[in-house]
Amino acid sequence: MGVTEIFLIAMLIILAAPYLIWRVFKLDYYAPLVVVQIIAGILLGPGVLGAAFPGYYNFVFNPQVIQALNGIAWWAVMMFVWTAGIELDLKNSWRHRGETSITAGLALGTPLVLGCAVAFGMLHYDGWIGPNAGTGQFVFGIGMACAVTALPILVLLMDKLEILRQPIGQRILRYASLDDIAIWGVLALILLDWTRIGRQAGFLVAFALCSYGFRKLMKAIPESDRWYLGFVWLAMCGFAADWAGLHYMVGAFLAGAVTDSEWFNQKQMDLLRHHLLLTVMPVFFLSTGLRTNWGLGGTMVFVVAGALLVASVVGKLIGIHIAGKVLKWAPGEASIIGWLLQTKALIMIIFVNILLDKGLITNEAFTALLLMAVGSTMLTIPIVYPKLQGLRSLILKTS
Repeated sequence: MGVTEIFLIAMLIILAAPYLIWRVFKLDYYAPLVVVQIIAGILLGPGVLGAAFPGYYNFVFNPQVIQALNGIAWWAVMMFVWTAGIELDLKNSWRHRGETSITAGLALGTPLVLGCAVAFGMLHYDGWIGPNAGTGQFVFGIGMACAVTALPILVLLMDKLEILRQPIGQRILRYASLDDIAIWGVLALILLDWTRIGRQAGFLVAFALCSYGFRKLMKAIPESDRWYLGFVWLAMCGFAADWAGLHYMVGAFLAGAVTDSEWFNQKQMDLLRHHLLLTVMPVFFLSTGLRTNWGLGGTMVFVVAGALLVASVVGKLIGIHIAGKVLKWAPGEASIIGWLLQTKALIMIIFVNILLDKGLITNEAFTALLLMAVGSTMLTIPIVYPKLQGLRSLILKTS
């Protein structure tokens, strides 16, 4: 067979296998399809089906096919991160800055501390820290991965729970938005390269100046033209950030963060996110699964994943419960908010892909973090749904 035919076989597997698993086993209660696609990516990778059926793996996922899939995955995740940056509700967060800062700070800080503690433990064993990482970069990278909230997945889950447009849902979005900014800011600090600090500083200065001109131009042109200019801006920022040594996904997020959501029709933006998840993001999930590695032995990877999961979930719940005490929330409210904010999946997976690309973690550490993200997300609906039924009046509260 030619490369085209094998590529289409790979696309058939990528699109069909997760959907069939999701529908046949009726997993929609536990997780959106995207989570099953992430799991399918792991199963289709070299560590599971690739190890069991090496002939299949080497035939379908040969270097030429992987190269083609990677190109789709790069652009898909750049567009997705760009939309996530656009949809940050910073104006609303500023209006409620006191409550939002306290909650977001505690929601980020406590899992970060516990995650860093687990990372220090990982340093005592070979095979976890990447070849290009300093101790601080590795520890804070792992800690921040435990602190991430997946804003796009959070939107999907709250929509499923029918609280997205309710006051409690809007509050949760404020907390997650502020944490999202902090997470990408910390990532930029982790990626600082002192041998290229001049180039990176130059990028940030040029980005600030270009952003001013970009915003002026976007306000002056029709909405239909803003989409085209937005994608040009995305490609330019991604290239410049990668050239500076940060990462093209950092550039994609910055490109979205300085773009106002009011410039676009919200329904069209929702459709764009929906179509990205439907058409091209499954390729990113598969390419993520192809990077998993069980070289240290499956047991050790699962042990570390379990420790990271405990740090992530317990840390988030402790932080939110402290916030609830300080801000005098209603009984049960902190538990619901904490469980929703501990959702990981997409943004955390994007985050650790960057750490892996930069050589700050190994494939084994990446695999453990990936398992933690999947476990974190799949716990959310089964735990939150019964709590919401018992405290349904929460969704009627005013902000």
